[in-house]
Amino acid sequence: MSTPIAVGLSAVIVAATGKAPSALETRDQDGATGLPHGRFDPKGHRTFELGLRAWVRAQTGFEPGYVEQLYTFGDLGRELPQAELGDAPAGARLISVGYLGLTPEQTDISAFDAVWRDWYDHFPWEDHRKGRPVIIDEAIAPVLWQWAENAGKDASSRRSRIQIAFGLDGQPWIEERTLERYELMYEAGLAPEAARDGRRRAPPLPVSALGEPMISDHRRILATAIGRLRGKIKYRPVVFELMPERFTLFELQQVVESLLGLPLHKQNFRRSLDRSGLVIGLGLFSQTTGGRPAELFRFRREAMAEGHATGVQTPRA
Repeated sequence: MSTPIAVGLSAVIVAATGKAPSALETRDQDGATGLPHGRFDPKGHRTFELGLRAWVRAQTGFEPGYVEQLYTFGDLGRELPQAELGDAPAGARLISVGYLGLTPEQTDISAFDAVWRDWYDHFPWEDHRKGRPVIIDEAIAPVLWQWAENAGKDASSRRSRIQIAFGLDGQPWIEERTLERYELMYEAGLAPEAARDGRRRAPPLPVSALGEPMISDHRRILATAIGRLRGKIKYRPVVFELMPERFTLFELQQVVESLLGLPLHKQNFRRSLDRSGLVIGLGLFSQTTGGRPAELFRFRREAMAEGHATGVQTPRA
C-alpha cells in the first residue's frame, strides 16, 4: 500500500529594522512558535501561493505583499512531529512548499496568536555585528569537534564541514551558510529539535547558546530563508521591499547589516549605491537622526526597466 502524501505550505515573512530582522511566527497552545503554515487544498486553493496567502491571513491577520517560492522540503522523517495540517491522512509523508515574503513594516497582529520575533533568537551565532559571538568558539565548536572525532573514518569530512561552515582554522565566515550551520548542529545533537525528534539525546548546552527551537522543521525552513535572503540582496534589489518609501542611507545600511549579521564599511557602501543607480535623493531631510539632518532617498523602481537589476554591494567594515 502506497504512503499517502500531504502538501503543506509554510511562509517566512520578514520585516527588518536597523536593530534586527524579524520573522512572523505563530504560537501553539504550549507557547511553542512556528511559521504560518497549513495544508494545500487542491479544491479550495487555485494555486500554492493563493493557498499560502489564505493561511497567513487566517493565522496572523497579516496580508502578504511580496512573496517568492523558497524551497520544497520533503525529507523522510520531517513529519514527526508533524505540524498541524488539519485533515492530513494519518502517517502521510509531508511535502512542504516554503515561501519567502518581505514587508516594510511589522503590522499589528495583536488580535491573533502570533508574534514578530527577532530571527537571532533562533540563531544567536549568526549575528556578528558586534564581533564574532563567543558562543561559537567557547560553546558550539568544542562540541562539534568532539562529534567529528567520534566519527571514525568520517572524522576528516566532518572536520572540514565544521571549518567551512563556522569559519574556523583560518576559514572565512560566509554569512549565506546559515542552513549548513544549523544542519551540522542538528546532526551533532546540538539543536534541541534533534532530541525532540528522537535522533539524539538532550543537547549539552543551554538554549541561550543553541537558539530557541521551533515546531516541526520550521527552524530549518527559517535558516534556508535567511541564507537565501542574505545572498539575494547582493544581486537583486529585494532589500528595498523591506524599506519604507523614504529612508536615509544610514537607515538602509543598518537594515542590510541586520540582515547579514555583519557591519559594513560606511563610505564604500555609499559609493557603491551612488554607482548602482538604485536610489535617488529627494532633496528632503530627516530631523530624527539626532545630529546633522540626513537626506532622504527613495528606491528608483524605474532602474529595473533600465537594466539595473543588481542588488546592493556589501563591503565589510
